[in-house]
Amino acid sequence: MSDIRSFRTEELKERSGELKCGDKILLTGTVYTARDAAHKRFAALLDEGKELPIPLEGAVIYYAGPTPAPEGKAIGSCGPTTSGRMDRFAPRLLDLGLGGMIGKGERSQEVRDAVVRNGAVYLCAVGGAGALACNCIKSCEVIAFDDLGCESVKKLYVENFPVIVADDRFGGDIFSRGRAEYCTAE
Repeated sequence: MSDIRSFRTEELKERSGELKCGDKILLTGTVYTARDAAHKRFAALLDEGKELPIPLEGAVIYYAGPTPAPEGKAIGSCGPTTSGRMDRFAPRLLDLGLGGMIGKGERSQEVRDAVVRNGAVYLCAVGGAGALACNCIKSCEVIAFDDLGCESVKKLYVENFPVIVADDRFGGDIFSRGRAEYCTAE
């Protein structure tokens, strides 16, 4: 693993060639939250030939459903949700320009192939640390699907949000690598 480096969200896709699975980074910039229900609506909008409520080119989607903000905070607990639930939607969004995704857990081969094909990146945030993660989130604004409550699409501004590169643009996958290392350990 490399030293911890800082990356801006708007540069993530452009600089994805610098990232390898296992790298630890601190992410700063705009990310959008979207979970299962929002992804279903994204797909319906695309099927109807309509625009999405977020700009996809180079964007980063965080698979999270934050809780309401306590007094003095921009947001409540904001930990990652299981990314595999978005696997059926992710390749299409990546092909349309999505630069990166943040979540937890392993992705399907189709998603990993789309990450490579599009020069994108999949990042893992620490599950179970949502109360700590919220300290890195400086602003939160609902921008779409308000009726979905915690699953509405939100625009967040994060500072030094800690993530690990799980799937890189070269086909590296931290989960496969971890299994291989475990199986060869004495």
